[in-house]
Amino acid sequence: MNRFLILSIFLFLILSCKKEKINKVDISSIQVTVVVDRFEEKFYGTTEQSLPALKNEYPFLFPVQNPDSVWLNRIKNEEEKNLFVESQIVFGDFKSEKVILKSLFRHVIQNHSDFKPPRIITLITDLDYENKVIYADSLLFVSLDMYLGRNNEVYNDFPKYLSHNFDKKHLVVDVAHAISEKYLNENRSRQFLNTIITEGKKMYMVDRYLPTVSDAQKMGYSNEKFEWVINNESQIWKYFVEKKLLYSTDSDLYARFIGNAPFSKFYIDIDKESPGKIGVWLGWSIVRSYMLNNNVTLQQLLQTPAAEIFKKSKYKPKK
Repeated sequence: MNRFLILSIFLFLILSCKKEKINKVDISSIQVTVVVDRFEEKFYGTTEQSLPALKNEYPFLFPVQNPDSVWLNRIKNEEEKNLFVESQIVFGDFKSEKVILKSLFRHVIQNHSDFKPPRIITLITDLDYENKVIYADSLLFVSLDMYLGRNNEVYNDFPKYLSHNFDKKHLVVDVAHAISEKYLNENRSRQFLNTIITEGKKMYMVDRYLPTVSDAQKMGYSNEKFEWVINNESQIWKYFVEKKLLYSTDSDLYARFIGNAPFSKFYIDIDKESPGKIGVWLGWSIVRSYMLNNNVTLQQLLQTPAAEIFKKSKYKPKK
């Protein structure tokens, strides 16, 4: 019995060390320069006389069809000015976010040697929640007014499932997701299995980019919602199998299980308890199982067809 106990402890320590090595990759030698351009500070300090110079500096932010009066009205708009003031209070000099983003960029380079850190441009977009972060290769646009804190009164008109992630700690998660899109191959198949595996690949990249961020935060779930998913994993999987959803091409499945929503639509009594994006989480679980059971690199994973990943994943839900 003593020998068995010692062996068990030894194996546990080996596995723990292995997990530590996976989660804690040494990125200290990766050189990264993070450039942050506070456009919103320049914009809301602009006058009619200085506006032409600002437009020359940022031509991509000033559509030519808009007259100067549009921009001058925005500069004077009290609601927008309030968002700017709030962002100054929440983010200050942006120093802590710069440190976090530097770590993110180092992890991305560690996984994709061709990645070049983009120039970060912060701005106010008048609560444009659908474009919180836009990654355009050499440029990364971040809407600071979408990260003022989930309980900020400026979000009172938003549903809770959306405003839950309007917090500055979620900014780096949104940036990681935006970057991951660059490395995904286009998914032309309408089969639902392909859709969830593609989402799972994206989540696995975010795993690599943000090894110290919790799974709940990566999914944008509260801890309670994430616990619900874990506790109901076998029932979720049973539903998808019994309803033969994996090989379905029903376009409604995206809105039911992939898109951002207050809950996933099983059309049974558990709906209101569930979080949205269950299909994303399921695809992530399958991809994680595949990577655990197969000796492949991240780049090989990204090139592997969904059907092969599913077959070789040996995915089994926890009971």
